[in-house]
Amino acid sequence: MRERTIRIVLVGLGNLGRRFVLLLSKKGSTLRASYGLDLRVVGAADSRGIAENASGLDLENLVRIKEAGGSVGDYPKVGKRGISALSLVAKLEADILCEASPVHLDTGGEPGISCIRTALSRGMHVVTPNKGPIVLAYRELTQLAAKHGVCLRFGGTVAGGLPVLYLGMRDLRGATIDCIQAIPNLVTGLILDLLGEGITWEDALTRARTEGVLEAEESWDIDGWDAAAKLAILANSVLGFPARLEDVKRKGIREIDPNLVRQEAEHGRKMRLLAVATRTEKGTYTLVVEPRALPAKHPLGRLGGKEMGIVYHTDIYGTITAIIEEATPMPSAATMLRDILDITIS
Repeated sequence: MRERTIRIVLVGLGNLGRRFVLLLSKKGSTLRASYGLDLRVVGAADSRGIAENASGLDLENLVRIKEAGGSVGDYPKVGKRGISALSLVAKLEADILCEASPVHLDTGGEPGISCIRTALSRGMHVVTPNKGPIVLAYRELTQLAAKHGVCLRFGGTVAGGLPVLYLGMRDLRGATIDCIQAIPNLVTGLILDLLGEGITWEDALTRARTEGVLEAEESWDIDGWDAAAKLAILANSVLGFPARLEDVKRKGIREIDPNLVRQEAEHGRKMRLLAVATRTEKGTYTLVVEPRALPAKHPLGRLGGKEMGIVYHTDIYGTITAIIEEATPMPSAATMLRDILDITIS
């Protein structure tokens, strides 16, 4: 098998970016043996600086620097502080951009959206678990990728490592999807389960923070924005329905009564923040995110506090359910590898 070198530029070395780097280091020999691929990180950027090396950066060194609280810009000899990720993407010769910066909807999806635009325009493939650019500019970015003959993959934007987008976009071809029911946000399920056990709201939030599953901007999870963004992505990519974030009727779990959660649990029902797309008679979809009590017989009524899932109701393939237990962020980070392999070996 002839070996191919795939040059990667990585933007963002937070929870997902660091784990992706560790994954590449761990799987390097397997990827070469199984697929003939040498996945080489030739550039990396965080909010404080960049590092670039055409021969490839040392992956373990990258992780050590970040875990010590440093910046990519501190990388020996080839690191530079004060240089933006966009500047790196605009000049570096690479095959694939892995964009794993924070979501930042409040700043128009930056810096991710500009990095993705630039990479696509330069003829790079892009993989990203960053919801922001896909929610804000789905049509623009997919059209830009098509114009330049490259791929845009965003399998990690919905439900972590669960391949809900691949399932919906590829494996349900030819079907009419009458309804999607999804629990795409992990932390709200954990919090609701803790409330159901009698734990106070503040203690449940503290537990979620301690376990590292609650966003730094807590309203993103608690007020349902994350679930709404994921439902909008499902609508655009799977249903072909041009939905914006503001098209989703949204209610989070902030105002939920803990007594109600406990009462539902006592009767064998699990409270969950459910994202639902329902087909109308006109062939459009209504999009709703809200807390609902799910009976045990519901396909998603058995989910634990570290599980996410989706149910597709179709006309020709029946009802299909997929569930993931994601105890750590590694499955979400691994979606970047899955997307890279989809591009490079298809």
